[in-house]
Amino acid sequence: MKSLFNGTLLEADAVHILPADRGFTLGDGLFETIRIRAGRMQRLTAHLSRLVRGAQVLDIAMPAYNLASALEDLRAANELENGVLRLTLTRGPGPRGVLPPSEPEPTLLITAAPMPPRPLPARLIVASATRRNEFSPLSGIKSLNYLDNILARQEAARLGADDALLLNTQGHIAESSIANIFAVMEGRLVTPPVSDGALPGVMRAALLGQGAREKTLTPDDLMAAEELFLTSSLGIRPVATLGKRSFTHFTVAEHLAIRLGEA
Repeated sequence: MKSLFNGTLLEADAVHILPADRGFTLGDGLFETIRIRAGRMQRLTAHLSRLVRGAQVLDIAMPAYNLASALEDLRAANELENGVLRLTLTRGPGPRGVLPPSEPEPTLLITAAPMPPRPLPARLIVASATRRNEFSPLSGIKSLNYLDNILARQEAARLGADDALLLNTQGHIAESSIANIFAVMEGRLVTPPVSDGALPGVMRAALLGQGAREKTLTPDDLMAAEELFLTSSLGIRPVATLGKRSFTHFTVAEHLAIRLGEA
């Protein structure tokens, strides 16, 4: 598939990232994953708004050109009707050391991929290998540094699970390695607040707009829930198990998926 690199449309294998790019050397950058459904980008405004907020946190300059148009150009060039666009923004190349260059030249790469198959209901564990630092400004942005998430996902794989839930420093639930978590408790739909280390996901925001509420949650709360499901920009995924607890009702997840056009 074709990619868009610093505003230029290229074949994917023609894209060359400089060895000194800080996104490669230090994870100094951001990304957004945008779903394409029936030829239309889903929740684009929310994605770009989050990208701008993240760039402000990291003090990375946004590209001068229209990102919405660039994304659509790449979608059209790949004739992508159902798939995924990934936008990656880095601070660009820099000298050795942690301090950013005084006049950075950011790198912007947009790639395209087919939509992955719909996954089965998830089998979850609670990660013990790492925790989310809810006090870090990085917990609220889509930074390129996913090492805590990778450690948690590797732990899940070793235990035969699909994903892991990350606790914060207080032992409260933050999110999974790649998604927000929602629970149905006493008929109410709840999700951890951003202050507990949850990423402000675009699908999460959509469900808050549908009446979900924020609530600090513990692993015991989730074990006692009536239903659990994960949300990401790619959709809603019911949870089948959390540790030794099985969930057999996916009613709320299925209803919301239909209501939001994610079924």
